[in-house]
Amino acid sequence: MQGVSYRFATLNKALKLNLTGYVKNLANGDVYIEAEGNEEKINKLIEWCYVGPPLAEVTEVHAVESEVKEYRNFELKK
Repeated sequence: MQGVSYRFATLNKALKLNLTGYVKNLANGDVYIEAEGNEEKINKLIEWCYVGPPLAEVTEVHAVESEVKEYRNFELKK
């Protein structure tokens, strides 16, 4: 969902959880996140994604495991 500060809220949540990776908006209106770190903390981020920031209306969350890319920090991408 775009227009409700989902990316910025995701950035803040990921930083609090000490995760690395990025978040970006997709052309179709979805938000895409890649996150790396402690499995428990990744699961907390996934749980948070089902709710998101206060104005968000989350309809779906898809989580898949992928190859580790060893990100150095967590950032917003355009």
